[in-house]
Amino acid sequence: MSLEDDHQSSGGYGGTGQTRTRLPDGDGDGYGGPRRGGRSSSRSLVTVVGVVVLLIAAIAFANRGGDGSAPPDDTAADKPKASSTAPSGTQPVQSGFARDEQGAQSAAANYAVALGSDGMFDKARRQDIVDSVYAPEITASRQAELDGAYSSPKFLANIGLDKNGKAPAGQTFVSRIIPVGTKVTASSTDKATVEVWYTSLFGLSGGNSTNPVTESWYTTTYQLTWTNSDWKVIDFQQKDGPVPVGRDQRASTADDMTKAVEEYGGFTYAR
Repeated sequence: MSLEDDHQSSGGYGGTGQTRTRLPDGDGDGYGGPRRGGRSSSRSLVTVVGVVVLLIAAIAFANRGGDGSAPPDDTAADKPKASSTAPSGTQPVQSGFARDEQGAQSAAANYAVALGSDGMFDKARRQDIVDSVYAPEITASRQAELDGAYSSPKFLANIGLDKNGKAPAGQTFVSRIIPVGTKVTASSTDKATVEVWYTSLFGLSGGNSTNPVTESWYTTTYQLTWTNSDWKVIDFQQKDGPVPVGRDQRASTADDMTKAVEEYGGFTYAR
C-alpha cells in the first residue's frame, strides 16, 4: 500500500478492484476554528489509508472472542457499567451473522465499526480485526497491506501519533464511526453487497491538539461472501456523503471533548 499521495492511491487500486483507503484530514485548526475548503499535502497522505480507519474495540472480533461457552445469565454483574469508557455492551452474538439480508447488513455495519476503531492502530488488535472481518483467502495479503500502512512513521506523524500509534501525553486519540443506516443492493445465497452510511469522529482531543476531533460523513459499499458459516468482507469502496446541513452550533472546548470521549464508550454492536 502506498502512503504518498492521492494519485498513487487511485492508480494503485482503481483499476484492480482492490479497496481504496483514506483518512480524514490530519491537519486542523483549534477547536471552533473555521472549516477549510482546500486539501493540503498532509491530507493527501492521510487520505490514502482512511476508509479503513473511518470504517471503524472492534465488534467483529468481539463477537467471536468468546470461548464457545453458553452466554452468561443476565445478572447485574454481567451488564456494562455506565461509567465504562470501553466499547459498551456484552457479547450480543455467539455464532456469527444470519445467512440472510438482515444478517449481511448487521455484518457490514459491525465490520465498519471494527475497521474504523482505534484498535486498528494497535498491531495485536489489528490482527484480530482483520482475521474476523476479511475472508480467509485475502486475510494474509490485507494484513500485510494494513500493517505497512499503519506502521508508517510519516503517516502516524501526520495524524499526531508516535511510532507506536499512541497519542501524545495529555491528549486522547479518537477514531470511531457511527452507522446511520444500511442498504442491500444485491444478494444471493452466498454473496451480498451492502452499503453502510455513517458519520465518523477522528482526531486528538486535548488542550494542545493541532488535530482536533472532526466529524465526516461517508458511505462504504461492502462486498460480502458467505464462508465458514458467516459473512466476510472480500472488498469495499468508499465515497463521501451524503452530508447533512450542519447546524449553527458552537464547537465544544478541548476539555469538554476529552471528557465526552472518556465518559462515553463506543458501541460494540451497531445493528
